[in-house]
Amino acid sequence: MSARLWRRRPAYSGRWEAARLSPVVLTVLIATLAFSTPREIAVSRLLPAAPALAAAMWPVLPTMLLGALCLLLMIVLSLFYTDLGTQYTSAAIIAVTLAAAYGSHVRIQREEILFQVRLVADAAQKVLLRPLPRRIDEVEIESLYLAAQEQARIGGDFFEAIGTPHGVRLLIGDVRGKGLSAVGAASAVISCFREAAYDEPDLQGIVQRLETTVTRHSAAFPAQDEPEHFATALLAEIPHGGGHLRLLNCGHPPPLIAHCGKVRVLEPTVPSPPLNLAALIGDRYWVDMVAFAPGDQLLLYTDGVSETRDHSGQFFPLPDWMREQGLEHPRELLDQLHRDLLQHSGGRLDDDIAALALRRSGVRDRGEAGVEL
Repeated sequence: MSARLWRRRPAYSGRWEAARLSPVVLTVLIATLAFSTPREIAVSRLLPAAPALAAAMWPVLPTMLLGALCLLLMIVLSLFYTDLGTQYTSAAIIAVTLAAAYGSHVRIQREEILFQVRLVADAAQKVLLRPLPRRIDEVEIESLYLAAQEQARIGGDFFEAIGTPHGVRLLIGDVRGKGLSAVGAASAVISCFREAAYDEPDLQGIVQRLETTVTRHSAAFPAQDEPEHFATALLAEIPHGGGHLRLLNCGHPPPLIAHCGKVRVLEPTVPSPPLNLAALIGDRYWVDMVAFAPGDQLLLYTDGVSETRDHSGQFFPLPDWMREQGLEHPRELLDQLHRDLLQHSGGRLDDDIAALALRRSGVRDRGEAGVEL
């Protein structure tokens, strides 16, 4: 989900490596045409274009060496053609090469700054969306996060999974808006959940603490372009040794469950308000209980999954897609979802995507099972 954090320069793809040879190719092409065409065409006047192109992708020294090579080619051409205006073209090559070398230096400095910023973003991603354990008790867990922007690292989607004395507790949600304000609100929600999941005996207690956290965060850090923060959230609890799960849905897309060979959409019996909207639409929180037997799979996701559109504007048919999947490992399920979302959208995502896949692998021995509090 995150890039590796050791210091290294960004890796170039094979296509980019081929593009980096274009200044050499351009130099050879211009030199060949200059020697093979009539001197009236004066193709040699294009030689300054080669170091100018090199500045966009080469370091300073190679850029200057290419400029020197172009100057040498111009001198060699002047030995064959005495009326090429060698002095003017040579002056242009020198001037363009010096400007290109300076441009290359500035570009490299900016790339270094961008690289350092990405390292900081990666570290922030590790804190905000830390790698989840692949197994908690008898529950297998896998996660997926895709940023809408290719270079993005963090956003307003969030999730967490924690083993507690009350069972496995999970959170997935989406903060309204984008940018640093959404990231700050998401960080506040996750930090609060990590504490409340251990302390509170039920999901209603957790969501009330999350509500208070988002309200305080919105008051302390008001967004300039939005009246207030609010977030959709889904809380789930899988008690120790039990054959069911509890769900509390605060305006979030309903999860899907594969149970006994059938896929169901787990719509809430009574809608609960999104975080930070309880004062407007009431603070009644409803918990649903659903069977969750060994072998069952649960898919939690943000609206970026269900609202992914194709070229005709059709949404991704998530429930139908889920029904077509076999009882795969959660990692395989999310990998297939990743591929199919990109295929459906034509490789372009318009929103961040987060998803959790869970499978109950079996009930622990009674002697190890905890007691629900």
